Amino acid sequence: MSASPHVPARPHMTALAEALTAAGAVRTDEWAEVFARVPRHVFVPRWFEQETDARGITVWRERRGGSTEGDLAAVYGDRTLVTALDPGTAERVDESAWTGIPTSSSTQPGLMAGMLEDLDVRDGHRVLEIGTGTGYNAALLSARLGDGRVHSVDIDAALVRDARLRLSAAGFAPRLATGDGMRGHPAGGTFDRIIATCSVPSVPDAWIEQSGPGTVLVTDLALGVEGGVVRLVVDERGRAAGHFTTNAGRFMAARTEATSYPPARRPRRAAETGTRPSSVTAADVRAHYPFRLLLGFCLPEAELVYHVDDAGTMALQIQGPDGSWARAPLTGDANSRVAHGGEPALWDRIEEAWRWWNEAGRPSHDRFGYVREADGSAYARYIPDGARWDLPVPG
Repeated sequence: MSASPHVPARPHMTALAEALTAAGAVRTDEWAEVFARVPRHVFVPRWFEQETDARGITVWRERRGGSTEGDLAAVYGDRTLVTALDPGTAERVDESAWTGIPTSSSTQPGLMAGMLEDLDVRDGHRVLEIGTGTGYNAALLSARLGDGRVHSVDIDAALVRDARLRLSAAGFAPRLATGDGMRGHPAGGTFDRIIATCSVPSVPDAWIEQSGPGTVLVTDLALGVEGGVVRLVVDERGRAAGHFTTNAGRFMAARTEATSYPPARRPRRAAETGTRPSSVTAADVRAHYPFRLLLGFCLPEAELVYHVDDAGTMALQIQGPDGSWARAPLTGDANSRVAHGGEPALWDRIEEAWRWWNEAGRPSHDRFGYVREADGSAYARYIPDGARWDLPVPG
């Protein structure tokens, strides 16, 4: 089915497709043609841009789309646009700005294109999308495969309703449903391809149950410290194996509630027990995405956060599920001192991973694989030599 975009948007749509092709995100003529004819502005009539207001408060400033060149240029830029805020945390600070936690977005087109290319859809494939969001990705899939082959599910009934209206306005009618995407499609069935536009801590059982031999899964895995997009193929035993792709993730987490995230449950942080020098700095951790992904394997139950002390000094902090923590100042040099509390070996694990990664030649993230066994257990591995890191199965 062919979309009928507004005439003023045509140059922007063509320019986006050309930019994605030049960047290598779009690799085939089929997807270049799809991006050139599906109107993103129809799906993002309103979005929020992060800024700091006059009082120094970080807020989300509302923008509304239209047919002006500025609006269209913003919508067709290769960037993620936040489209909804958690009403439980959102607080209006002026007539067009709110604080709060984003809960939905229109994903960066370059990331979407890379994932769609990795999905490797073919004519006749039946596809399940987890996370309808604005409906833009469902429109892209519909333009490639036809409406009847595309099934999309989202936990937020209001998002599904709005997406259906926008899809219709753009000339598409994929099969949309409201439900918890972690449980697969509510009507069941088997799919040739499954793509998730939200992050998950592990591949859910339902996705495997709704796959057949040869089904390709493309999803963003959130592994605590870091995560990434994986492309997995399901075999006849229900084992899903593959690798991290060249795309980095950063998707919003899958929600169990329609409009908000439950508050994070963290243990009380341990008291500081000392400091010590370290050759691994906060800058090292921040600068190398593949290294942070490796930390996600080595410290699968830890998380990486920013910490600000009473003097306003900012540090990068890793914290474990038992309340242990270790932090390095963002302004530290090559001989930075690391403060720690609780288990003193937490930063030791970071130094061990740093040594491994450097001795291995600083491999890129797509050199790591991921396997989800039929029994639900999972592990990451280094593809060249098979080094393995077992990962916990979320309860």
